[in-house]
Amino acid sequence: MANEWSIRKRRPVRRKNIAPLLKELESDLSIDLNVDGAFLEMAEYGPWTMGFVDRTPIVIELVDDDGQRCVFLTLRGFLQHMDAMKWVEVDHGAIPFLMNGADCMVAGVHDAEPSVESGDLVWIRDMTHKRPLALGWALNGAADLTSATKGKGIKTLHWVGDELWEME
Repeated sequence: MANEWSIRKRRPVRRKNIAPLLKELESDLSIDLNVDGAFLEMAEYGPWTMGFVDRTPIVIELVDDDGQRCVFLTLRGFLQHMDAMKWVEVDHGAIPFLMNGADCMVAGVHDAEPSVESGDLVWIRDMTHKRPLALGWALNGAADLTSATKGKGIKTLHWVGDELWEME
């Protein structure tokens, strides 16, 4: 997947053009991006639009299955905002599969932030170090993700193995 994608049309943007996007993200994840005085850029990365803050990919904009625009942090963004909402924790047994881009099965889920609902965009973190591993669409709510023992829980969208993780 990532080998076919490249960053294209990277360009600076004015704060007023990106402010609504950032405000929506801040309210959804209960974080403060604090981008005052930062150099802001936008670019295309495959089907996504990415937002760069001081040359670091922090935000992605994508379209869900219903055609609605969604805004979320990248894995690098979550490294800077580890207190963000919409997380799901997995055990060490699930990590090798996630690193290869597999969907997350509910058997590996140990905990989920209570506001997670079916259809939400979530970030997956490991239960020990709380570091981001992947992004994906939740197929169940928080209660179902933690209590179920069989089936798929999250459809993976982006994971650590992608070249986006290693970009500067």
